Amino acid sequence: MDKPFAITLNPGSSLANHTGSWRTARPVYLDRLPPCNNQCPAGEDIQGWLFHAESGSYEAAWRHLTRDNPFAAIMGRVCYHTCESACNRGKIDEAVGINSVERFLGDEAIKRGWKFAAPTQESGKKVLIVGAGPSGMSAAYHLRKLGHAVTVMDAGPYMGGMMRFGIPKYRLPREVLDAEMQRIVDMGVTVKLNSKVDSILDTMKAGGFDAAFLAVGAHIGKRAMIPSGDAAKIVDAISVLRSMEGEDKPLLGRRVVVYGGGNTAIDVARTVKRMGAEPIIVYRRTRDKAPAHDFEIEEALQEGVMVKWLSTIKQAGDKEITIEKMALDDKGFPQPTGEFETLEADSVVLALGQDVDLGLLNGVPGLEVTKDGVVKVGTDLMTGHPGIFAGGDMVPADRNVTVAVGHGKKAARNIDAWLRGETYAAPPKHEVARFEKLNPWYYADAPKTVRPMLDIIRRQSTFEEVQGGLDESTALFEARRCLSCGNCFECDNCYGVCPDNAVIKLGPGKRFQFNYDYCKGCGMCVAECPCGAIKMEAEDI
Repeated sequence: MDKPFAITLNPGSSLANHTGSWRTARPVYLDRLPPCNNQCPAGEDIQGWLFHAESGSYEAAWRHLTRDNPFAAIMGRVCYHTCESACNRGKIDEAVGINSVERFLGDEAIKRGWKFAAPTQESGKKVLIVGAGPSGMSAAYHLRKLGHAVTVMDAGPYMGGMMRFGIPKYRLPREVLDAEMQRIVDMGVTVKLNSKVDSILDTMKAGGFDAAFLAVGAHIGKRAMIPSGDAAKIVDAISVLRSMEGEDKPLLGRRVVVYGGGNTAIDVARTVKRMGAEPIIVYRRTRDKAPAHDFEIEEALQEGVMVKWLSTIKQAGDKEITIEKMALDDKGFPQPTGEFETLEADSVVLALGQDVDLGLLNGVPGLEVTKDGVVKVGTDLMTGHPGIFAGGDMVPADRNVTVAVGHGKKAARNIDAWLRGETYAAPPKHEVARFEKLNPWYYADAPKTVRPMLDIIRRQSTFEEVQGGLDESTALFEARRCLSCGNCFECDNCYGVCPDNAVIKLGPGKRFQFNYDYCKGCGMCVAECPCGAIKMEAEDI
């Protein structure tokens, strides 16, 4: 019997080439944008740093993370992690605990003393930053990395801005805040505290600054027209939280009414609870309409904070207030009912929002202020006056730490380009990696790791941190739950399932490529790619 006829195909031979003509479409490797990255207001490459974390390379993960955001330990505590609401893993079991891993990396960096490198070259340009809060210090970090001489001026006695004066210690321990602020100073950033800027133009001229970034926090509490007697004690929430940083704590009495439904109202109520008071929040709408995050409301209720929903303050006296009950109309808006109730109250704390002090902008030509009391800026965050940029609470945007940090980075890139006479162009984004593009059957169920919580008794009486962090083993487990949406992680599936041996391994970290002389376009690689990093493209005919 004759032996079977066999040949070895050379990819360049005519016998190998003819298989390509059988295809109507060819597979193509691509990178899609993970939904977590797409959601992050600070522009972090979340999937990129999780990749390092899941292999135990924590310093590499932290350095990858801090390319975009220098405050890993802070953000791991105060960021509202909307990235997790976008996480594709949430459609399998639960979202990856991105924020938990971020905190672990940030704490690890503080514990191990990891530092940022100073720039290797100086640009010769000087930039003034007004405000040592999240936006200002983020901008300082990124501008210093680019080699610019950076001076930060702040009216307050400490760095941190509204992170220090608006976020209680039980959410953000001050030693964590100080460590991440100091790390930026150590890069060569000059910070001048107790230095209020009355005129931005005069200060820039006196200091010889080439550009400026305005990042003043919203620290002026809004007032409300509440009829009150001379003896009534009415204060604003930011003043209460600010006074907690000094030696003289606020004297509010035992019965404290907090007026408002935002996160600041919750923070004040939980703070005075820890001081031994009995706080009651009065809010004119329902819980589901409250601007505060629901988990913050739930934690406050657990700690014994009372809430009067659908209520508004009509009058404040020496030792009591009068509230009116509200009812929702057919459009869902609260309307007065004429039903009143009296509550004992030693003081009333107004938590109705904050404004920014724009006095430093007087006389600046070309600069516009909106009717909402914020500064108009372009897409590059530059105001109407050349060389003066603004971000954070000073511009139209959501007011939270993550957004502010993102503004700092964006401003730094645009300031750097402007100083060089150029225009910064952000790189184009890839298409978002939707869940439908993944093959989730490759991933085993792995429930999300829950962070430990301080017991209720200690939460009611101390300022110890409420939410704990993950240890190394749980942080590693959580990082490994990442699906690597839209980006090849070299699982070898395409290599193993290809019936034509058309997938070529390029070596660790280099991914793969297709040999189209062998590929018949069957699409099996696309169907079996766990993370959706391959697509079929129609052949040109």
